Amino acid sequence: MFEANWRCATMAAVLFCALSIPPSVHAADAKKVLRVAFEVAETGFDPVKVTDGYSSQVMRAVFEGLLTYDYLARPVKLIPSTAEALPEVSEGGRTYVFKIRSGIFFQADAAFHGQRRELTAADYAYSIKRFVDPANRSPWRFLVDGKIIGLDAVAKKAAQAKRFDYDVKVPGLEVVDRYTLRIRLTAPDYNFAYIMAMPAMSAVAREVIEAYADDTNAHPVGTGPYVLRSWTRKAKIVLEADPGYREVIWNFAGSDDPRDRAAVAAMKGKRIPQIGRVEISVIEEEQSRWLAFQRGEIDFIDRFGSFAPIAIPDNKLAPDLAARGITWDRSVEPEITYYFLNMKDPTLGGYTKEKIALRRAIILSYDVNEEIRVIRKQQAMGDESPVPPGVVGYDPTYRSLLRYDPLLANRLLDYFGYKKGSDGYRNDPSGRRFSVVLTSEPQAISREYDELWKKALDGIGVRFETRKSPFSDNIKAAEACQVAMWGSAWISDYPDGENFMQLLYGPNIHQSNHSCYESAAFDAMYLRMKNMPNSPERDRLFLLMSRQMEVDGVWKMGVSRYRNVLVYPQVKGYRYHPILVNAWEYMDLDPSARKQ
Repeated sequence: MFEANWRCATMAAVLFCALSIPPSVHAADAKKVLRVAFEVAETGFDPVKVTDGYSSQVMRAVFEGLLTYDYLARPVKLIPSTAEALPEVSEGGRTYVFKIRSGIFFQADAAFHGQRRELTAADYAYSIKRFVDPANRSPWRFLVDGKIIGLDAVAKKAAQAKRFDYDVKVPGLEVVDRYTLRIRLTAPDYNFAYIMAMPAMSAVAREVIEAYADDTNAHPVGTGPYVLRSWTRKAKIVLEADPGYREVIWNFAGSDDPRDRAAVAAMKGKRIPQIGRVEISVIEEEQSRWLAFQRGEIDFIDRFGSFAPIAIPDNKLAPDLAARGITWDRSVEPEITYYFLNMKDPTLGGYTKEKIALRRAIILSYDVNEEIRVIRKQQAMGDESPVPPGVVGYDPTYRSLLRYDPLLANRLLDYFGYKKGSDGYRNDPSGRRFSVVLTSEPQAISREYDELWKKALDGIGVRFETRKSPFSDNIKAAEACQVAMWGSAWISDYPDGENFMQLLYGPNIHQSNHSCYESAAFDAMYLRMKNMPNSPERDRLFLLMSRQMEVDGVWKMGVSRYRNVLVYPQVKGYRYHPILVNAWEYMDLDPSARKQ
């Protein structure tokens, strides 16, 4: 969801140098119950197996990585989490040394047979090895593929033996001592510290994974502030504060922004976490979420696009909501939305001129501005390239070649032999009937996008069909290259354009590359870019990769959404973070304010 050896003495304002700060408020109160809603169902809670943002929010509460982010710093800033300090970086970005804080323990679990289990450097080495274990089929494998010295060779041997040897030594994953991990890379990686802050890079305990090998997604056990108390799949998730969580004190500084000042006033000096229980309901329909918020059944709400004219008319908080003490927090998401076209699909895929023309025509037919106006109620801004505002590599002057132009789309199809039949719809150049099949979800908002796409494709004489499946099923099908076309979104895991361009990198097929796109030209530029420091030359590679993707007709670029969050007065310390998203451990709750 990403600075060397600085210690607490030089980072006095940083949260995790808190052991010397006396707590002014006791730890979590079981009477404080935060109620939130997910708009999409979770898929599970094994860090190496799950990529969706909703599951990741839960995993980030249960597990911990070596690094995390300052809750209030903008632009975002890395800080230590379980590490004592930011990593020592040497050899020009090839070697990273992490010192782990002693006295951090995993949550109690039967897998530990009644013993307290301390977190060690070996746990992070083990967790990293899990990415390349063929049995895990990790969609995050690209994070380490080709990066850590010796890891690929171990993975290759495991694929041949059909068994991964977790006890084998990996030269690039060196457990120096109980609390020191040295990671040696095959090439400089200036984003590696950011990668180590991702939820996917959290530590798991080998005993737990082996005890629950049949369903690791259902048994998350980490060192984080919350434990998974109950889980009704695709319906409700309940987290409870871990009574054994170490003493950590809220001590962020923030800026002069009134929202930052309010968070500091409410939280500074308090022990983390304060909220004893987090109840997450899956409410997929936007109207149902809005009604639940109106009735006070959830404590804050985001992404209420259809109701934006009611909640924030003229981009001002509605008087009736303000009168109830509700506050409004707004940010631009460091994200993109896009529709991908599967390069391996029998109808849409391939790299012949005719296939490229078809994909370009489809892309040209769709009006993103109408989507923003009609469906998103002006609560988004159109994206021109795969690199959005707020991350390294963004170019505000870049303009897409494939902007809305149905006239040009029709001319393309005419020129390349997609002739209309007696029913008014086009057949392919061989005369065969074809349809564009869009995969989407069964909720009402998805039907609005379906209708917009049907209107677009009717305008160029192309038949349109939809195929409905739950979000979690669609992810699996996309990873298997079995989805012809699907709308997706990617929120920044770390603030660098590489995190977005990897979605188009050929070797990431069956992982994050859902368009199953393979381009030798794109891949060569990607490999050059990812090993370079920030520079004008690197920025130019972002531009050229964007152009290559457009020329091949891979994505229809969508929007970066405004994150509008309405928060009831009982919630204290809420601030939207572009990477952490919902950081429940940094909030507090006043149950008496809820009653009022």
